[in-house]
Parts: sequence; structure tokens; C-alpha cells
Amino acid sequence: MFPFNDKAPRLSVDEARTRTGGERPEAVLLDVREKPEWKAGCAPNAVHAPLTGLAASAPPPAAARGRALVVICRSGHRSPQAAKLLVERGTDAVDVEGGMNAWAAAGHPVVDERGNSGSTA
Repeated sequence: MFPFNDKAPRLSVDEARTRTGGERPEAVLLDVREKPEWKAGCAPNAVHAPLTGLAASAPPPAAARGRALVVICRSGHRSPQAAKLLVERGTDAVDVEGGMNAWAAAGHPVVDERGNSGSTA
């Protein structure tokens, strides 16, 4: 669905929102930021899996297993690493250019752990 290779284009935040939103999303938005960043604010319906855990061979959370993944971080530097790790493990994954900073700048919602307006930390 979203093959990842060194020459594959990254998704824009608008493409990421389209592919991971709606009633029947075609992919899961996987946020690979660390816990304090995640708690400050994330995209609604995103699933959390810190890059440090993935790098230590932790599996994706149950909600992300067996699904195409759109991987996002804060600024777009960690998500390509996470997507590459996941692809190497047989997961369909692609990353988001610009990360949560670009997501918020595009006017897409960011919520904190309580569902209130959040920040990208």
C-alpha cells in the first residue's frame, strides 16, 4: 500500500490525515515521539510507539499490528528511521514529512492526553 524505500516520497501532513482519518482509515497514524512529547499533544486517533522502543525490538502496539502505518514524529527526523525499521520487519510503513510541527502548522488538530487542545512539544 505505502512501499518505503530510499527513493519513496514522504507523505505530506494532508496526505497523512486523509489516509489515517475518517470512519474507515486505510492506515494507522503511528506517533514515535517520546512519552513527554506524546502527552503534550498528538493527532487525534494516533497510536503511540516511541522510536526508542521500536529500536529495541519492541513490537508496534496491538492497534497498529497488521495495518499499514503512517509514521510521524515531531519534525520529520525520527519518523524515517522508524518507518525503515518497521519495513525491515515486514510492516507496510511510510513517514510524514515535517512531523507534528507541520501537522499543527497546517491547522490539523492536536490534542493532549485528556482530549483538550495540545501542543507539539
